[in-house]
Amino acid sequence: MPGVPLSVRETGPDDAPTVVLLHGVGTSGWMWRQLVEALEDELHVLTVDLPGHGRSAATAWVSMQDSAAAVADVIADRAHGGAAHLVGLSLGGYLAADLAATRSPLVPSALVSGVNVLPFPRPRLMRAAGRLMAPLMTSGPVLRANARALRVPPEDLAGYAEAARAMAPGTFVRVGAELMDYRPPAGAASSSSRVLAVAGAKEQDLIVRSLVELARAFPHGRARTVPGVGHAWNGEVPDLFAAVVRAHVGGAPLPDQLVAPPGERLDGGP
Repeated sequence: MPGVPLSVRETGPDDAPTVVLLHGVGTSGWMWRQLVEALEDELHVLTVDLPGHGRSAATAWVSMQDSAAAVADVIADRAHGGAAHLVGLSLGGYLAADLAATRSPLVPSALVSGVNVLPFPRPRLMRAAGRLMAPLMTSGPVLRANARALRVPPEDLAGYAEAARAMAPGTFVRVGAELMDYRPPAGAASSSSRVLAVAGAKEQDLIVRSLVELARAFPHGRARTVPGVGHAWNGEVPDLFAAVVRAHVGGAPLPDQLVAPPGERLDGGP
């Protein structure tokens, strides 16, 4: 099924491998500004605004399947050689995992960060809380609290607020309802993609505990944690995040700072 058109920003050399950056809910491709600046001289970077977000806000978020098809169209149309390495955080991480499982010929590798594949406690209560919170997501106090949690630097606060306020009404609730029930995609077992499931060591416990299970769903998966940081570690340690992306895309050894979580060997085996 063809995907919906998405807004895409393109930078980098014409002959370099392509990396597609997939953002979290309630923001846009804007969140990757530092990473784009770090990579754009050496990699072909496509920064996507997902449905319901940023410059794609006029296109409603329908489902993960619909959005994955839209990103697959971006890869087929604009990636060098018709294939792209994926980097996804939070919502973008779920999409990257889904694409690596269902469309692995398009995805040589995927860095998947901040993804939970375990059952949530009290899911009905969490869904109700999400519906109550949705109208407040773009209010000043919530934006400021989220900006602190995401380690948004002062000079970027205006850009963060603009990206958050661009989210189409209803997007937060629809996305949250899908992610509550997310499990490793069925197609992962036959995927050829190299998948790195990673999270800050200070991330939510469910996400940290999901790492090994998500990595083991893929034949070429491995799991790592990043000590001392949380969910938005791309903003906390941007240089390290960029180094991890470079290494994973190039198939090189990962930076020594990354740690194998319990149950995961350093070679990624069981």
